[in-house]
Amino acid sequence: MSACTPTRHDDADRKEHSHEPHSPPARPRGPRLSGADVSASIAVFLIALPLSLGIALATGAPLQAGLVAAAVGGVVVGRLGGAPLQVSGPAAGLTVVTAELIQRYGWRTTCAITVLAGLAQLGLGLLRVARTALAVSPAIVHGMLAGIGVTIAVAQLHIILGGTPHSSVLLNLRDLPAQLAQVQTAALAVSALTLALLLAWPRLPGRAGRILRTVPAPLVAVTGATACAALLGFSLPKVDLPSWSSHALAGLPEGPVLGLIAAVLTITLVCSVQSLLGAVAVDKLVAARPELSARVRRADLDRELLGQGAANVVSGALGGLPIAGVAVRSTANVNAGAVSRNSTMLHGVLVVIAALLMVPILELIPLASLAALVMAVGIQMVSLHHIRTVTRHREVLVYAVTTLGVVFLGVLEGVTLGIGMAVGVALHRLTRTRITHHEQEGVHHVRVRGQLTFLAVPRLSRTLHLVPQGAHAVVELDGSFMDHAAYESLQDWQSTQAAHGGTVELVGRRAGVRIGEPTGAAGLHLDGGPGTPDTSGCRCHPWTPWRNHQCAIPDTGTSDGRPTSPGTTGDGPAPEGTEPSTPTDGLTPLAAAAGTLTGPTTPLAPGDPAAEGTETTGTTGTATGTGTQLARGISAFQRNTAPLVRGELARLAREGQQPSQLFLTCADSRLVTSMITSSGPGDLFVVRNVGNLVPPPGEESGDDSVAAAIEYAVDVLRVRSITVCGHSGCGAMQALLASGQDTVETPLRRWLRHGGPSVARMADGSRPTARLAGRAAADAVEQLCLTNVIQQLEHLRAHDSVSRALRAGELELHGMYFHVGEAQAYLLAEGGEDEVFDHVGVADLSA
Repeated sequence: MSACTPTRHDDADRKEHSHEPHSPPARPRGPRLSGADVSASIAVFLIALPLSLGIALATGAPLQAGLVAAAVGGVVVGRLGGAPLQVSGPAAGLTVVTAELIQRYGWRTTCAITVLAGLAQLGLGLLRVARTALAVSPAIVHGMLAGIGVTIAVAQLHIILGGTPHSSVLLNLRDLPAQLAQVQTAALAVSALTLALLLAWPRLPGRAGRILRTVPAPLVAVTGATACAALLGFSLPKVDLPSWSSHALAGLPEGPVLGLIAAVLTITLVCSVQSLLGAVAVDKLVAARPELSARVRRADLDRELLGQGAANVVSGALGGLPIAGVAVRSTANVNAGAVSRNSTMLHGVLVVIAALLMVPILELIPLASLAALVMAVGIQMVSLHHIRTVTRHREVLVYAVTTLGVVFLGVLEGVTLGIGMAVGVALHRLTRTRITHHEQEGVHHVRVRGQLTFLAVPRLSRTLHLVPQGAHAVVELDGSFMDHAAYESLQDWQSTQAAHGGTVELVGRRAGVRIGEPTGAAGLHLDGGPGTPDTSGCRCHPWTPWRNHQCAIPDTGTSDGRPTSPGTTGDGPAPEGTEPSTPTDGLTPLAAAAGTLTGPTTPLAPGDPAAEGTETTGTTGTATGTGTQLARGISAFQRNTAPLVRGELARLAREGQQPSQLFLTCADSRLVTSMITSSGPGDLFVVRNVGNLVPPPGEESGDDSVAAAIEYAVDVLRVRSITVCGHSGCGAMQALLASGQDTVETPLRRWLRHGGPSVARMADGSRPTARLAGRAAADAVEQLCLTNVIQQLEHLRAHDSVSRALRAGELELHGMYFHVGEAQAYLLAEGGEDEVFDHVGVADLSA
């Protein structure tokens, strides 16, 4: 019997395609051009053509310059760049910078500045500093784009109304009332139609709308407005593409040296940051599509910077606009199904063909329609999502200062102001420390909120001296940093308190979480600092990733005074690496199993606030008042974890769950499924029960709960795999082995009858014995745990929904065993007669 169906299909696919985009097979002479790349390139071309003309119009450059930049960005960056699916070309984020340069230095010098900026990018790429550019605060980048968007929108509004814009936002705003008084109806009508089509086209309802939406909205908007203007006979300024023979190329830069240097640095900064952030964003889009992530490598940011630099050199030399990665076209490229850099390169070739052969058609486009298109792009650059993000991270001041600086002073000045504001905010947060003191029931509480640096030492010292000598004090450190000056101040004060018979307890940022074990000597308990006490009795460790994990100090001894430690019982310490398999405290085997299934309990330390008002029973030290601990855990989640996962959970709430796996495991509290599978919200559909049992279908004693979950996962959620996971030290397996010692009929015993076939299978000498790779089972309990996984897989195959999916090749079954004490996972080997659970190591995870 095959133990389970193959488990490494995904890895095989990944290995097969891991080098395809950059290392094509030697057989063909050139890279293959797939149909997906061809269709994606056409979609991107149809978006890029009107946008390139519109951006050139907005900058005041020759309209051919936009086409040159689009073609060079597609071909050069597509071939040399490090982000295969990012599309580069003239970007709206460069419009204000380029317009200012053209007005100040002229077009030929602006082209020379573009060449010099490209050379600077090449130098930065060779120095491999691309990652450094990402250190710029996102609030600054978003603020810069928002300021540019406002500037673009205000300028293009004059063209929409039939006038001519100024280079300054203030001048455009000043002359706007006069422009409204003499608006040209024809230009306004064409612009309004363009905007209406641009907004309405992506929202077309129904099946027909879904088909029509495959045509890009910018192309539909410009084409529709152009057709209406021609049919109605409107006399409007239109696109004017002079002969390519008169196209102006780059010349020697003319102007003040310092001004030229500042211009080169500005183009370099804006192009580089926008392109690198765009490459990171494209990586996220690709990662969200499993069919692409296996074929497309993550972006090489240094190579991307080299590609952008080479493209700017070529574009500037040929009389084109500055080039950067463009979010709109890159998103369209990924969504259209592109699988390699060929789509980006082919879109550039299509732009060249259009520039040479479609001039008469392009010259029919009214400038008012292009202005409306660019104004819409500018408005979209002021993203409400970005504003909400910076507000949530308390960086709205940086965003606002950068935006206003770009609008009223210029891009370079605005970015400089934004950087200065970001530094000021960071210093303010570092120095803003609130220290409070209050007394409650004879205990003095000192709370420090913020980072403890030398700047806060005077306030800390004044507050600490409000605590009387010899009193009991609790100091809560609600921060993540403490420098040496603050540390010594705390240590000196604590030593003084100890000398007068006082006690001091230090707790972390979550209530009830101790940084060190409280002692009468009031030793300073700071992790990693001088004088750190032995924390072997604490169950929180530096590697603990759970933000709501509660630290509790175990009891220091048994009732007879003998010391104990975590993982031991009153009968003596357990051997290292082993787990208790025999019941204690006089419990029956079944009762002991039930206790084991709930996981180990942690007694509360004397004096722990969580212990107040609670009652302990028996010799196991189990606390009955767990409501406080639950509230603390929920509070810690809301404060620390919820802000980090809120966006992802909101997406899951909108889109519904789409898990790829059904994970059926035991209810044992020591099995954290998300931890041992490195999964997150929405990845696993989890079913947990006592003993990870799958009742066979059609029996009188069958269980509809598990069967319903299986049917829902396979038929509704369409999961691609089902995993049955057992674990070491399973209390249900212990109870099954000891079932003859207790005949009392209970709900637990009735449930465990579904594990009877596993016991019979283990006792059947004609069947192969389940084992771990490299060793036999440690004892009968482990042997039954392994056998039970295999038996439950057989029960699983008997369910109709599972058998149908297996026959159709739409489902895989996996067996898994997790050894709790070793933190080691084992997967049931593929095929063969031996039923072996093979070790899963680091090498397997990187395959």
